[in-house]
Amino acid sequence: MPLDAPRRLIGAALVAVSLVASTPTGVAASPVTLAAGAAVTVTALPDATTFTELSGLPQDTDTYGKMSGVVVHPARTVAVYAQPGGKPAATLPAKQLGSQTWVPVVEARKGWYRVLLPSKPNHVTGWIKAKGLKKARSRYRAIVKLGSRQLTVMNASKKVGTWTVAVGGPETPTPVGRTFLLALMSPKDKASYSPLIMPLGTHSPTLDTFGGGPGTVAFHGWPDPKVFGKAVTHGCIRVPARALKVLARLPLGTPVLIAP
Repeated sequence: MPLDAPRRLIGAALVAVSLVASTPTGVAASPVTLAAGAAVTVTALPDATTFTELSGLPQDTDTYGKMSGVVVHPARTVAVYAQPGGKPAATLPAKQLGSQTWVPVVEARKGWYRVLLPSKPNHVTGWIKAKGLKKARSRYRAIVKLGSRQLTVMNASKKVGTWTVAVGGPETPTPVGRTFLLALMSPKDKASYSPLIMPLGTHSPTLDTFGGGPGTVAFHGWPDPKVFGKAVTHGCIRVPARALKVLARLPLGTPVLIAP
């Protein structure tokens, strides 16, 4: 799937829809200059995007752990390593799906960050060099409890709101574990089922593809409120209009925890 075809992106509960990227509040749009030699030009390595499956990289073993909220953005494509000082296993581009790439940090060492990646398999991580990255902190986090079908958005220790949502059905469950907000996209078709779609850095565990895309799971709205509180989607999380507006204000890279 070419990266210049975002209309075919969203799998897991979304029909094929033409999309355009939006810039969420709280994410700086200005680029930063990397030090000489920091960019990677090796083309043989796979890109760490929602369209790819990576190998040879470590898994996130603290699946339900609370993240610090530290997020980083490469101004140019950077190498991704299985361990600090090793050989590159992939590259992380500065942009994907029309938005800046912001990924959450799950571990830090001197000069290095281990980050969650948006690729398959779910929970894949990689090490990137800290030098030249733009760094920020999101005070927000979104928590989805599949059993009670509830979404809660937190601002540090303050609850922003809780809403009843629709989640994946028995044959197409919503994947569990910690992930992050990958992008914010707007359908060009004003008659679409959702005015905004927020892909996450995780994929359907049962669908390799959906609607021509890679099975990417997302937050999005739904016109029929009767679905909320039910397990009926192909893996995505359908949310009420008010929740959608709150989610749209969160910075890219914001941690999302999906609990059983």
